[in-house]
Amino acid sequence: MMTVLWAVLLVVVLLAGWALNLFGLPGNWVNLLAIAGYAWLFPAGQRLSLSLWVVGGVLALAILGEVVELVAAAAGAARAGASRRSAALALAGSLVGSLVGAVIGLPVPLVGSVIAIVLGAALGALGGAMLGEHWKGRSLDAGWQVGQAAFWGRLWGTAGKLSVGAAIIAVVLVGLAVR
Repeated sequence: MMTVLWAVLLVVVLLAGWALNLFGLPGNWVNLLAIAGYAWLFPAGQRLSLSLWVVGGVLALAILGEVVELVAAAAGAARAGASRRSAALALAGSLVGSLVGAVIGLPVPLVGSVIAIVLGAALGALGGAMLGEHWKGRSLDAGWQVGQAAFWGRLWGTAGKLSVGAAIIAVVLVGLAVR
């Protein structure tokens, strides 16, 4: 019975870790640590255990999630000619935007919050990138182009990282079911 409770707790932690990705936080890495700890507590061969293959697969997926997020964000910004300052402010703006989105979306359970967080992060990235370009003395049009690239890069990066996070959860669920 305790093993089942631990497995349920692991799934709850994985869902919370997945949700951290919405805020631009390292949810997949939190999940990897939880999975590694669970695998250590319940070695392979026991009921509802996870093998080291599952842990290794999750490590590979967590790395893939980071690569997808960084490539999506960097590709759009670089294509638009973003400065380092714009990239840094886009990152800070996306974190602030996701937090504001979480508060704004709070009245609409789950779906409203998720949409508001993702959209808030993308809008924050747009605003941060535009501020960075303005700070560098570039025109409003140039800032708008970089901001749009940051917006779409953030959206695609978040979508990719969320997809990888869902794959991590699926791998663990299959790993728990298969013995």
